Amino acid sequence: MTIAIVVLCICLLVFLITYQKVNAFIAFLIISLTTGYLLGLPLGELAKSVQKGIGDTLGSLVTIIVLGAMLGKLVASSGAAQQISGSLIQAFGQKNMAWGLMLTGFIIGIPLFYNVGFVLMIPLIFALVHQFKLHPLVTGIPMMASLSVAHGFLPPHPSPAALVAQFDANMGTTLFYGIIVSIPAIICAGPIFSKTLTHLPIRSLKAFQGEPIPESQLPSRTSSFITALFPVFLLVVTTLADLKIDKSSALTPLIHLIADPSMVMLIAICVATYTLGLRLGKKMEEIMVIYTDAVKDVAMILLIIAGAGSLKEVLLVSGVSKEIAGYLQTLPFPPLVLGWLMAAIIRVCVGSATIAGLTAAGMIYPIVSTGLVNPNLMVLSIGAGSLMFSHVNDTGFWLFKEYFNLSVKETIRSWSLMESIVSIVGLIGVLVLNQFI
Repeated sequence: MTIAIVVLCICLLVFLITYQKVNAFIAFLIISLTTGYLLGLPLGELAKSVQKGIGDTLGSLVTIIVLGAMLGKLVASSGAAQQISGSLIQAFGQKNMAWGLMLTGFIIGIPLFYNVGFVLMIPLIFALVHQFKLHPLVTGIPMMASLSVAHGFLPPHPSPAALVAQFDANMGTTLFYGIIVSIPAIICAGPIFSKTLTHLPIRSLKAFQGEPIPESQLPSRTSSFITALFPVFLLVVTTLADLKIDKSSALTPLIHLIADPSMVMLIAICVATYTLGLRLGKKMEEIMVIYTDAVKDVAMILLIIAGAGSLKEVLLVSGVSKEIAGYLQTLPFPPLVLGWLMAAIIRVCVGSATIAGLTAAGMIYPIVSTGLVNPNLMVLSIGAGSLMFSHVNDTGFWLFKEYFNLSVKETIRSWSLMESIVSIVGLIGVLVLNQFI
């Protein structure tokens, strides 16, 4: 009966968000209270559980997500993203343009949120399409695949970062594994898959060509690459240092402090403020305006994550999580496949990758807490599932359709299949990696 209640409440969540168009944060709060009440949680404890879930979830994530948004906004507005893309395309040449754009999307996708990266890179794609007479989908799909993978797999993006916090995984290790799993997923869904789209019609895209920043005003290549990838460098270096240095060493506490994801992002934003701001002649006031705008961009994402945290807490406090875990363990699926499947089902129903990942995390958490599965790999498995088959209920679907001037059928043939390939190959990569860890 308890499992039936949870399934019913998840269906109600999907109904509120998808069909009634209720704000996702409000929907999560309503469902959290409804679930707690139906599961028999004392009314005096219900509100406290919801508040505790919100506080615990946001406590470890606000700094990471907000500072990550600030870094991405500065990378975009300073021209560093344009410098990175131009350098890589120049290095790869016209013959290997798709591979150059794929790598560009991956590097830029690490600090930038998906929608920001998408809108930022679209003018570049269309400019190249007209300059070299290329097919827009063959040119654009590799970059879109890279941006999508970074959004679903790699911290400090909201969903992976939240999953790392919920499963008590290691952000540096998850990032390292995520990059390994991302490579085959991007190659299959990007340059290889895009070659099957040459039969789709090419339509005018001139309306979306943007004005690039003059080259004389761009930051240097070195500064652009180092600043954009600085969080990755720092996480990898501190993770490796923690493995190599003796635990009794006096440096261990310092390494642990620097390795904390919040500290990594704080150091990165301090570096970026100088390299992409003050050093380029920007005033501190201008930089702070950019950071303020970045916070506005992620405010709703933070609230959605908070709402998902309240639902998870209600499931934990009511004891139903253990019952669900016991039932899930009887199913003929490995835990990693189960996590992927749950996220994929919710993604297809709701449309949002972030909501799909966070909702699945609340359901699968009891299995992770038993220690039967690697938490870092579970983050990636759920992240892969949360990207499965984007269709008409996903804003990304319509963003891609309108910018590339496609029909709904053509968008499903290109965008939806690309997302599905990313998801399936990502799961395969996680399962293969699990055999060697």
